[in-house]
Amino acid sequence: MGVRRSLGRQFGWLWAAYGVSTFGTRLAFDAFPLIAVLVLHTGPAEVSLLAALGTAVGAAVAVPLGPWMEFRRKRPVMIAMDLARCAALLTIPAAFALGLLSFAQLLFVSVIVAAADLTFQAAGGAHLKALVPPADLLVANARFESTNWTATVLGPPLGGAAIGLFGPVLTVVADAVSYLLSAVGLRAIGGKEPRPVRTGAPRLRAGEVLEGWRYILTHPALRPLFFNTVLVNGLIMATSPLLAVLMLGRLGFAPWQYGLAFAVPCVGGLIGSRLARPLVARFGQHKVLFTAGALRACWLPGLAFIGPGTAGLVLVMAVELGLITCMGVFNPVFATSRLDHAEPGRVARTLSAWAVTGKATIAALTGLWGLLAGVVGPRTAIALAGLLGLTTPLLLPRHAHTRRPEPGAAPDTPLMAAD
Repeated sequence: MGVRRSLGRQFGWLWAAYGVSTFGTRLAFDAFPLIAVLVLHTGPAEVSLLAALGTAVGAAVAVPLGPWMEFRRKRPVMIAMDLARCAALLTIPAAFALGLLSFAQLLFVSVIVAAADLTFQAAGGAHLKALVPPADLLVANARFESTNWTATVLGPPLGGAAIGLFGPVLTVVADAVSYLLSAVGLRAIGGKEPRPVRTGAPRLRAGEVLEGWRYILTHPALRPLFFNTVLVNGLIMATSPLLAVLMLGRLGFAPWQYGLAFAVPCVGGLIGSRLARPLVARFGQHKVLFTAGALRACWLPGLAFIGPGTAGLVLVMAVELGLITCMGVFNPVFATSRLDHAEPGRVARTLSAWAVTGKATIAALTGLWGLLAGVVGPRTAIALAGLLGLTTPLLLPRHAHTRRPEPGAAPDTPLMAAD
């Protein structure tokens, strides 16, 4: 076993900030749908609308923020987004305590949180590329991936238990506090973050708003994986509210069982994230991305066969374990490759365009599948999503591509482009 590589104090604070906010979010796993179902007593159409509309409007709000932040220091942007999410989330327990909580407020807060999430992700990716040497990007992304799945193992069961004892609103408070602590961690990174140099006009132009999409769609490595990841993630997330309605409603699972069903399989994410680097070292980046990307599409149809009781719970866990293990391998390699291919001066816009499209696709598919579930039922809608997911490996790139060289960089090496 090799010695654990140190990426420095500044990365340590960035990693800590990511960890605490991720744990808070996982503790509040599906908090908004649960509040809608258990507190406001809404049905599947309203739950899907909450997930879809909040995400769609949040994505629209975030569109101009990518080019806006491209030539600004990223850390202050990240801190501001943390504080915005904290403030927005705290309005929910305040309204609940006063007896004023409404579905409209859940929608409004979901828009604020979605827009801040997208902006934070784009700024965070650009900041990571500036903070960590290129040779260490896969190590850094694997640590983020491992932290994500660790938080997902621990957060939903604890959150489910908290919901059972105190109701779902308490987990929203914990999520809000986690963003505040994340802002403190980012502030502790210290050091002088250089301001990116703008080479064009100082004012935001329409062309700059679309630059991220133009770059992705004209890049031979990024384009196919862009379509693949956007569609796969959209189909997975479109089934999430339907599974909540199916498991918590028709099949009668308790909230803690629902949380456990999605927490235990996340051990696969830990395993996958630890395997990503040695697999790339042995088989190469392209082969790992293609294989893990194809395998992660094979599991979703299994969720259509879920039934009540222990057998149903075991089936969900088995399907999720296979899916999440493949994602644990795929995601850090994907994230590293995407950063490798994003040219300096285009990183924030590329990541922002990618995230906005992903969120918009999730919103559209979630809304569509909510309507579909209203006609054919949630089980059949989940099955149709799984069958469509089986076609997504056709979108994966078949060949490795050479990274475009950066000024002063070493000679090109074959890389595969990369949620």
